[in-house]
Amino acid sequence: MQISPVKELMAKALDYRATRQDLISSNIANVDTPFYRSRDISFEKSLAAQKAKIFNERELKLKMATTDEKHLQGMAESSSTKAEIFFRDGHMARNDGNTVDLDVETTEMAKNMTMYNALIAAMKKNGAIFRAVLDASAKV
Repeated sequence: MQISPVKELMAKALDYRATRQDLISSNIANVDTPFYRSRDISFEKSLAAQKAKIFNERELKLKMATTDEKHLQGMAESSSTKAEIFFRDGHMARNDGNTVDLDVETTEMAKNMTMYNALIAAMKKNGAIFRAVLDASAKV
């Protein structure tokens, strides 16, 4: 039996959400650790690249015009399907060098958990639809 491409994409999104939850939990656990820098994961671009790969979508891009061959070329965007872990340094470090802001972390954790639960609910709904079709076809 072949797995639905949508299910494969949702499973990848769940993996990324679980990783993000772990990183946020680690940030909260290290709120009092001197010189700890809060970390996060950026997976939206990689999830979009994964979606394009699964559904064989062409990427439409506008090429940069150059009027002279000596002009600098634009930077190639990464089409990697891997998520990137980065340091969230937009916040002021405290006197001990720690950049964890508990308000930001708890807000991000709540947002991430909401998205995770929505993905789980969608996967359950998808499974319920297939079960209903199988049950209905078995009664015929």
